[in-house]
Amino acid sequence: MTTGVDPRPHPVRPRRSRLRTFLPLGIAAWLVLEIWLLTVVAGAAGGLTVFLLLVAGLLLGSLVIKRAGRRAFRNLNEALQRGTAPTRGGGNGLMMLGGLLLMLPGLISDALGLLLLLPPVQKAVGGYAERTVDRKLREATAEGALGDAFQQARMYRPGGKVVQGEVIREDGRPGDTSRETGPRPPLTS
Repeated sequence: MTTGVDPRPHPVRPRRSRLRTFLPLGIAAWLVLEIWLLTVVAGAAGGLTVFLLLVAGLLLGSLVIKRAGRRAFRNLNEALQRGTAPTRGGGNGLMMLGGLLLMLPGLISDALGLLLLLPPVQKAVGGYAERTVDRKLREATAEGALGDAFQQARMYRPGGKVVQGEVIREDGRPGDTSRETGPRPPLTS
């Protein structure tokens, strides 16, 4: 007998994280603020001045990214010649981020990019980022192996269907059968 009600429970959608909720709003507010500030400066100093500021930021940002990339490549080459792992730090990533912010059109992004080029700011931001990543990794390993976390995210994906199994080679050992040649048995459903 049919009652018109679906007997299957509706899947509960997972809650959106705060980052996914507020990031689009933050980007929109930042863009509006950048445009407003550009119009205020253009009204006070002139459109040509704003244009020259934006071009100068683009050129300076490209030079910073080029320099930081060369330094990172040189450090990698030296480490490989020594036969050791590349040293952490150096601020190359933060310098590249600062260069990218300089290349983006806008005065606020230019100010943030210039701040990231200062060594004390790089040291503080780099230390904070390193502590945050270490803490997140410790939390992930405390709940289980990091690989388990990725597998759980894959297994419990809403609407996704995962069939767990194991590949058995013809000789009875588990392993990868992708290199085998010869006829494959037909897939049955």
